[in-house]
Formats: sequence, structure tokens, C-alpha cells
Amino acid sequence: MIGVLFLIIIFFILNQFIFGVYAKRHAFLDKKILNLLYLYHLLFYGVYTWYAYNNPSDSLHYFHVISTHQGSWLELFGTDTAFIHFFGYPFYNMGFNYDMLMLTFSWFGYLGFVYAYIFFREKIPIKINFFKIDLLTLILFFPNMHFWTASLGKGSAIFLGLMMFTYAIVNPKSRLFLLGLSSVIIYYIRPHVFMFVAVGTVLGYMSGKEKIPLWQKALVFVALGGALVLVQDQILAVMNLQDSENIIEDFQAQSAERAEDLSASGSGVDMSAYPLPFKLFTFWFRPLFIDAPNVLGLIVSAENLIYLLLFFKILKKDFIDFIKKSPAVVKMSFVIFISTSFAMTFVMSNLGIIMRQKSMVMYYIFFVIYYYLAQKKYEKIMKKRRLMKRREKVRKAEVVLE
Repeated sequence: MIGVLFLIIIFFILNQFIFGVYAKRHAFLDKKILNLLYLYHLLFYGVYTWYAYNNPSDSLHYFHVISTHQGSWLELFGTDTAFIHFFGYPFYNMGFNYDMLMLTFSWFGYLGFVYAYIFFREKIPIKINFFKIDLLTLILFFPNMHFWTASLGKGSAIFLGLMMFTYAIVNPKSRLFLLGLSSVIIYYIRPHVFMFVAVGTVLGYMSGKEKIPLWQKALVFVALGGALVLVQDQILAVMNLQDSENIIEDFQAQSAERAEDLSASGSGVDMSAYPLPFKLFTFWFRPLFIDAPNVLGLIVSAENLIYLLLFFKILKKDFIDFIKKSPAVVKMSFVIFISTSFAMTFVMSNLGIIMRQKSMVMYYIFFVIYYYLAQKKYEKIMKKRRLMKRREKVRKAEVVLE
């Protein structure tokens, strides 16, 4: 307990240093809301720790492997689960117990929210209210997002990697270190997600409305395209497809097998016969109140209802035109969200897994929605200003005539 309290203070101090660094680059940074977010995230660290002690939890398995490892640190190195063992082992050697290691990974998850906040505010300076609540504040404090990023495991680390990458790719030249570090984190935790991120980034850069220099487009294409070629076997190995002669057919077979395994684990939904739109609806918005498996499910259902209401905001005729004309970062976010969702719907059939997995990608669609609403608001403001200028010209003309 003393170790946990000590770490809470240390991380708080580190937060202030990080805020100070980024406040010099971004005048909009609000330390007050980020400190409040830290306290809020700590609450979910406590909730998840209690949950882990009273329910089966992957975090306990991770700690068991780390604490019983007898070999060298490098022997733990690998992708997927192995990388979490590799990532956590140095902290265990420093004397961190289970609770302290949980808190450390929870802090990594919190840093993901910090990068998400900076990314949103940097690209969207206009504030939007949703039911009289600041939309960015609402997005940052969604409970399900914090629950699955507040523990020892893949969720917290990959969320940090994804948000760090998204922040870095906005200005890759000056944020090259963060771009490289985040790419490594994403790839070694979930190689297939790295593929979606790389494809989304390339498509976004190539089709964005900004006049990006050709050399910069080529650099992004060569770097991420080359990385995909180099690691294609590891990505395919996630679904045991590295030796496949017919990837599409074998992917469908593997997806069906995984879906059956997940559906048998207690809170399954048989999605195999669902049409694609309903599969996507299930991944994005379920559980809802009628199929919530437990108390946690009820809380998530309320959050999912807000997701659904936000989604309705883009069900407009002009949304397709908006995407076509949108900047690279919006297109990138949209492609990452859609491609990842599409792939996940074929292997996810357990509501618990769905609640956890979608926390990786929901911020991308939140960004698209936020940008769309901000642009609509900006267009209304500019239209009002133009109207006021015309009225002012008419008024001055009338005065001259008099």
C-alpha cells in the first residue's frame, strides 16, 4: 500500500513535468482538467484492482509469468502477450509488487488520454457542446475507456501507443521519436492493429485535402509500406495465416473458429449469422440495456447509448462529402476505425471481449464526429459573419444616399 501511494505521488510529479513540456508547445493545454483526469483514472485503477482480485483477470496471469521468470530479460521479448511480460519485467526487478505494476500500466493508459486530449485540441480548436456538456470533456471521461486502460495488460499499453502515434503523425518531422516509439509499441502488442494504422495513415496522407509536399507523402508511404512488407509474416501469424495459400478463405475459417471459442466463454452472442451492418452495430454499440451481462454491462450500456447518439450526428447526407473533402488526419482516423471494426466483427462474439477491444479504436470515430460537428459550427459562424458584413455594407450605402 505504501508503495502504491508513493507511486501515485511520483506519477503526479511526472505529470506536471510532462504538462510543462507540452504547455510550451501548445498554449491551449489545461493542466487543471488533466490533473482531474488523473484522479479520475486512479479511481478506475482502484475499481479494476478490486475486480481483478475477485474475478479471473489476465493481469494476474501476466504478473505470475513475470514474477516466476528465471531467465534473462531478453528471453521474454516477443509480440502479443510476450511483449507485456517483457515490458513489465524491469519494473518487477525494481521491486514493484502486483498492485504497483498495475498502477504503472494504469499510468501508461492515462498518458494515452493526455495525448488524445492534445491531439483533439490541436486539430479542433472549436468547442462543441453535446446536451450542454463540452464534447471533449465527455469523451475524455467515458468510464469504459478508463476501465480497460487502468490495469496491467495490453489495453493500457496499446492505447498509449495508438494515441501517441496519432499525435505524432500530425507533425512527423518534429515528432519522429514519438512516432517510432509508438509504432514499436503498437506492432509488438498487436501486429494486426499496426497494419490497420499503417494503411489508414498512408491512405489519409495520400488523399487528404492539404497540400502536403510530395517528398513527405513518399516518406510516409515508403516507411509504413516497407514496415508492412517486413513484418507481414508476423501480422499473418496472429491468425495462423503465415503459410496460407488462400488468405481470404483461411481467414474466414479462422474467424469462425475463434468466434465459436469466444461465444462459449459466458457472455457470448452468436454473430456468425448476422448481416455485416448488424455485426458492426454489435461491436460499436452493444451491450445495450436489454443484453447487459452484469453491473459493468449496465454502466457500459449507458455509455454505448451516448455512442449511438453521437453516431446519429453523422447520419447526414453531407457526411460523405465531408469525408471526401476532409484533411488527412480525419481520413486516417476514419479508415483506421472502419478497417479495425470490420476485422474485429469476424472474430468477436463475446460481449466482455467486445467491450475491451473496441476501447482501442472508438477515439478515432469520436475524432471524426467531433471534427464534423466543429466544421459545421465553423461554417455557420462564417456564414453569419458574411451576412453581418453585407448588412453593414447596405447600412453604410443607405447612410451615403441619405
